Amino acid sequence: MSGIYQLTGTLQNYIWGGEDYLADLIHFDKQPNTTYAEWWLGAHISSPSAIEVAGKSHSLLEFLAQNPTALGEQSRTVFGDELPYLLKILDVKAPLSIQLHPTKAQAEIGFAAENARGVELKDPKRTYKDNNHKPEMMIALSDFWLLHGFKPKAEILKNLRNRPHFAPLADKLEQQDLHSFYADIMQASQGQLESWLNPIFAQNQLENLTPENPDYWVLYCRDAMQIPADKLDAGLMCFYLFNIVNVPKGQGIYQDAGIPHAYLRGQNIELMACSDNVIRGGLTPKHVDIPELLKVVDCREVIPELIPAAPQGNGSHHYWTPAKDFALENIGYDAQFSVKGSAKNATILFAMEGALKICANSTALELTQGQSAFICANTDYEIIGIEKGYCVLATLP
Repeated sequence: MSGIYQLTGTLQNYIWGGEDYLADLIHFDKQPNTTYAEWWLGAHISSPSAIEVAGKSHSLLEFLAQNPTALGEQSRTVFGDELPYLLKILDVKAPLSIQLHPTKAQAEIGFAAENARGVELKDPKRTYKDNNHKPEMMIALSDFWLLHGFKPKAEILKNLRNRPHFAPLADKLEQQDLHSFYADIMQASQGQLESWLNPIFAQNQLENLTPENPDYWVLYCRDAMQIPADKLDAGLMCFYLFNIVNVPKGQGIYQDAGIPHAYLRGQNIELMACSDNVIRGGLTPKHVDIPELLKVVDCREVIPELIPAAPQGNGSHHYWTPAKDFALENIGYDAQFSVKGSAKNATILFAMEGALKICANSTALELTQGQSAFICANTDYEIIGIEKGYCVLATLP
């Protein structure tokens, strides 16, 4: 099956989302006192997009079940009859939980083990929601801040020694590997957390700090997440262990299996393997499974590498990542500029700015900012700019 179809995503109203960004981008009527965190485009079982066929709306999940050839031969050979990726737009107003994602093998084992124990899929204490891994990439739509992987041990020691009350922790780390040290931090008592963090609260004010300083984010998270003084979160200590990364608008970063990370502030495009497996490591009221966290976490020292921005102006740009489950293309266009393409596998197009027309098989769709289309495998298409802007396309490498 080939062709192009209008696609409509789904909203996720998580507490950390903002109130305005997604409403302005997607052009929907926002409700008072409602947060809009994510816009999903894909066929994840928990929130599939809607595809319009012959004037009627269908679940993309059902459409693909009935028309599996729309996925493409390569996709079906490697990933079966499921769309292997999920495209999202995020508005991060308050910090997300520190989290990491399992490898494919770890996910299969963990999912089967929880099934065998009879843990319900919607149980809040369930860790594995499916049997897939979840590598992910993001492209910043604003100045963006996140945590990403462990700093080199020498930098962590410097961080700790710069704060005199952390001297015992620095001495301890001198004698330990990063995994053992991290395990001790994550299993610290409330009294230990207070002895480490209360001096930070007493000595600093947020307005006197810059975001490059770990103390800034400790205070920021305490305030934004309303963390009470008698229920301090071990995740606050991770600002002294992990890389604090600033991603300028247009650039991006890739998160591999096991790498701890947390989105802190900003908006982004996110593309990932189609999974909802999240192992949390703090800064959340949700379930934190410490034994599983310590089993899966990758404590290697990480030097963050940013994905370069797409060039400005007309034309196509493919972002590179090592992922096999997804790939992202950026197409910039002025009015009347056109690009021809051929979808070997199922592709999702999202209009980020301006307006465009996409033509295929004598069908044409006009899309404005916030609208999207599903392009079936084996479809030759042409994208023509109507109003200056750009779109992104998610597919397979």
